[in-house]
Amino acid sequence: MSCDFLKEANPGIQGLMPYQPGKPVDEVARELGLDPSSIVKLASNENPHGPSPKALEAIQRELPELTRYPDGSGYRLKTLLSHELGISSRQITLGNGSNDLLDLIARCWLAPGRNAVYSEYAFAVYPIATQAAGAEHKVVPANNWGHDLEAMAAAVDEQTSVVFVANPNNPTGTWLSEKQIREFLDKIPERVLVVLDEAYFEYVEESVYPDGLKLLDDYPNLIVCRTFSKAYGLAGLRIGYSLSSTQIAETLNRVRQPFNANALALAAAEAAYQDKEYLEKSVITNKAGLLQLGMAFRELSLDYIPSVGNFICVQVDDAEKVNSALLKEGVIVRPLRPYRMPNHLRVSVGLPEENQQFIDALNKVL
Repeated sequence: MSCDFLKEANPGIQGLMPYQPGKPVDEVARELGLDPSSIVKLASNENPHGPSPKALEAIQRELPELTRYPDGSGYRLKTLLSHELGISSRQITLGNGSNDLLDLIARCWLAPGRNAVYSEYAFAVYPIATQAAGAEHKVVPANNWGHDLEAMAAAVDEQTSVVFVANPNNPTGTWLSEKQIREFLDKIPERVLVVLDEAYFEYVEESVYPDGLKLLDDYPNLIVCRTFSKAYGLAGLRIGYSLSSTQIAETLNRVRQPFNANALALAAAEAAYQDKEYLEKSVITNKAGLLQLGMAFRELSLDYIPSVGNFICVQVDDAEKVNSALLKEGVIVRPLRPYRMPNHLRVSVGLPEENQQFIDALNKVL
């Protein structure tokens, strides 16, 4: 090939490495010659219960209409969210997962000559979206694995357009109180957008944990992102939403693809959101799983980062080596070298028996 098309790509994209998701079960089975039914995947923060039965029923009802384009406005889902959350549907933007919304935000407000501020050990999509837009990174050192909001506020300068804050944070599971968030937002100039990423919002039961929705009236520069991939069990359908001022939502809709939320995802999300029993079961299972995993780590004298998400980070001597050994035992977790945490594994919370399979395998490989 005579032309190097990578060199012809946008400068920000030339230096990017593709996002590396957790290994799928089929890939591990092929590579290691394992029976897929014996493998447990605890790598991608998925809901171990599978989708809500009501979501599956909604998908079945939608199947005969797959020759039709989906509702590009997402009217039914946005109307439901509007009613349940007490917010205008004009303030809701739907995305192909919350990742899509993070990328839309970067495309709208980041560009060469501008920068985004985010924390060390933050979600990998923040630097990817920032760099793809040609903007600069301002990475603020973490405080005890979590966001140092005072330092992040101090890092904002005249070229800052966006600040990303994950609450809880992925991959560390750390979280911020409403008081901390409000004090931080009070320091941020009105022209700077603050993205409050609440992908794991539904799992948190701490009394002082904030509901980003309730902050919108006080902070017009705030965007709250949520997803149906985690607690609602629809990771495979890719659907999320953001809450913001009407003007911000209208700006996002200028670049949002007309059919970025597919028909099955829209129908399933609407059904899953109304299945309160499923959500409650998911939260209860997650809470018990965090306790189960934390107890096992203490018994093994392993340091771990307390988490309020549906995952937990544990420190081992050589995470890549331990991960390889766990794969041979049929257990998929996530080594965190890409996050500059080479001695940590992130373990998603599974069903009790899945957690135990991981614990037994970890005992064996250590």
